[in-house]
Amino acid sequence: MTRVVVLVTLALVCPGVTGAATLVLTERQQQEAIQAGQESVTAEAFDAEWRVTGAAGETATVMTPFHRLAIAARHAAFNGKPLRPGEPAKILKENRERLVFWVSLRGSSENFARYYVPRLLVGDREIKASFVQNERTAMRQEDGVYLARCVYGFPTREVKGGERVALVIGDGDGRDIRRFTIDLARMR
Repeated sequence: MTRVVVLVTLALVCPGVTGAATLVLTERQQQEAIQAGQESVTAEAFDAEWRVTGAAGETATVMTPFHRLAIAARHAAFNGKPLRPGEPAKILKENRERLVFWVSLRGSSENFARYYVPRLLVGDREIKASFVQNERTAMRQEDGVYLARCVYGFPTREVKGGERVALVIGDGDGRDIRRFTIDLARMR
């Protein structure tokens, strides 16, 4: 798929992509996130804007504040209810000043991801995770490979929403084993 087709598809599926991930939402942006989530109930490609697929089919989903709020509004809409008053503020407060990644990794044993160490590369800077939750017991898939779902959080004080970053995951011995290149400028 060409770059133009991808951009046109994103514009149609995710109207309002602003050109940079917003790490702190204004009141207006909060309303836009809630509306995007409510309207996405029937959109199959809802989270494509925030999902990056690695070489082995593994995925990293970037949980920007906009995305978190849109997911909550989407779930509420699925249940036929609006978000309760105060709920958006609570959701945004949970990961304030933290950029979170939900990562699905594949490996050869049930505990392969247990000691993984993530870091975020931003230009020539390396940012250590402030939160690491590696799955201890990965689920065996039909093809015999194990799937681990890990969550990593990084402080946002050193990250700008329009940057290109790399999420690098190393093993317990310090070897880099996974890398996801993420263009925050393409996300809200």
